[in-house]
Amino acid sequence: MKKLLMATAATALFAGVASAEEIKIGVILGFTGPIESLTPHMADGAELAMKEVTDSGLLLGGATVTSVRADSTCIDSAAATAAAERLVTSDGIKAIMGADCSGVTGAILSNVAVPNGIVMISPSATSPALSTAEDNGLFFRTAPSDARQGVVMSDILMEQGIKSVALTYTNNDYGKGLADAFQSAYEAAGGTITISAAHEDGKADYSAEVGALAAAGGERLVVAGYIDQGGAGIVRAALDTGAFDTFHFPDGMIGTALTDNFGSDIDGSTGQHPGTDSPGAAKYEAMVNGAFEATSPFSPESYDAAALIMLAMQAAGSANSEDFKGKVMDVANAPGEPIYPGELAKALKILADGGDIDYVGATAVELIGPGESAGNYREIVIKDGKVETVKYR
Repeated sequence: MKKLLMATAATALFAGVASAEEIKIGVILGFTGPIESLTPHMADGAELAMKEVTDSGLLLGGATVTSVRADSTCIDSAAATAAAERLVTSDGIKAIMGADCSGVTGAILSNVAVPNGIVMISPSATSPALSTAEDNGLFFRTAPSDARQGVVMSDILMEQGIKSVALTYTNNDYGKGLADAFQSAYEAAGGTITISAAHEDGKADYSAEVGALAAAGGERLVVAGYIDQGGAGIVRAALDTGAFDTFHFPDGMIGTALTDNFGSDIDGSTGQHPGTDSPGAAKYEAMVNGAFEATSPFSPESYDAAALIMLAMQAAGSANSEDFKGKVMDVANAPGEPIYPGELAKALKILADGGDIDYVGATAVELIGPGESAGNYREIVIKDGKVETVKYR
């Protein structure tokens, strides 16, 4: 009888996995568009976690995990929705690692994930509006809300004695949400925003926008845009006209393309993006071992997002989103055995044995409130044409 009960339990444990063979996870990111220089490192991070789990042979009785990539474009909600629908209907994915930019993430959530009951964990969608989106418990993110980034950005500038700034932001959910959060925090701290002006991506010439920013003045120009699009155009026009020579860059502007494009011309500029100096960050970098850029913004968050999906599946004993959505917060937070990059096999075994884990991961994961990261940030400065870390917040 005991053996029969154990066999029945094992059958239930692996329900939802066809022959315990293959689980497909969608990786939907802007492989083209305004952050296309960042997304390869993000996808590689997520797929590193998938390989680690597959190689362990411990997920749901030996299931393999396959990544199916799709292009969100970052900015075209209709294209992103169509891509996500193909992942669900044609490819049969069980969850989505993504999307990346806030607008397309919201579109996929409401048009695809919720109607189809698919878990989404975004590594980089940061709009505060996503905190209150209707998600049926399906949406999570390993990057913090820009409500937090706005405060961090304000703190950095005020600590440096920068009391007035001009602000430009990309005209979408990400840009507007971050600009509003920053303005609220900065003005509350006693700072002055001389102008807050949206810019459109995809323009060949930003001299008019920079002219308005320069006329308003400010000790520094805050560019809440995209490094592969209008944000870069704003910086180039500002440098070419001499309107500004130092800038402050939030997460969408920070990457190798920033220093590749502008080098020492932007020395003295500052910024921040999600990041941590936790033990997990070093472990992640060691795991990557130069295969891709482990410190690229949102690459560690992508590893963590994919890991959380698979660990929640194991905790639920099912690869079906409706079954494991309620386990994401459980595996992400205490109590339980702390789990770092490279320890997913250990985590899978603990869960299979009925134990608890506290997934710390590469970014010191702690999910709060509506399933989003509490938030840690890496403060940077541009010195001698290179990005240097000042501190972590």
